[in-house]
Amino acid sequence: MAAPLRILVFGKQGSGKGTLATRLHQRLGLPHVSTGDMLRDAAASGSEFGRRVAAIMDAGELVPDDVMEGVVRERLEAPDAAAGFILDGYPRTPGQAAFLDDLLAPEGVTVAIELQVPDDVVRARIVHRRVCTSCGAIYAAGRDAAAESGVCDVCGGSVVQRADDTEEAVGARLATYASLTEPLLGYYSDRGLLERIPGEGDPDSIAEGAVDLVEARRS
Repeated sequence: MAAPLRILVFGKQGSGKGTLATRLHQRLGLPHVSTGDMLRDAAASGSEFGRRVAAIMDAGELVPDDVMEGVVRERLEAPDAAAGFILDGYPRTPGQAAFLDDLLAPEGVTVAIELQVPDDVVRARIVHRRVCTSCGAIYAAGRDAAAESGVCDVCGGSVVQRADDTEEAVGARLATYASLTEPLLGYYSDRGLLERIPGEGDPDSIAEGAVDLVEARRS
């Protein structure tokens, strides 16, 4: 039996992580799992653990590491993730990476992919980003009609600018990425698992390049 394909996707907010993960899902048939997905799935499960997660989220509090580890364990041990997954948004620290290694032993992570995009490009993308409040579809102001009309062309929901998609908030998030995620990338680089790819250009071409990297790791 082939080893499971476990793909981690990293990148600054606005780098296109979600877009890449979606295209990898379409090409490889693996579930795209994001931190938000995991939290929502756990809260909706109705389990005792899920009720704990729901209470934390309803209170607007940050989810502590021990709870997040439980969410990750529950999601990645689900049947649809047995052949692998595309994980977006976790881990965020070397400690979380060590937990993930233990959880996925003995095969471990297949590859960690970082989308590299310059800060000025990320700033422009995020400031112009508009998001559907219902389905999460992403649009760009000045480019997509849905961003101008405020109506999602996927589900008909409301398309808005998120409160944290401002110049000031973007600067803070870029600083956080540099301070927290750079050491994490070093963690995977030291283990020979990190691949860095340019995040500018045609999303389909970027995804094809990422698939080639994954297939090379599997062969």
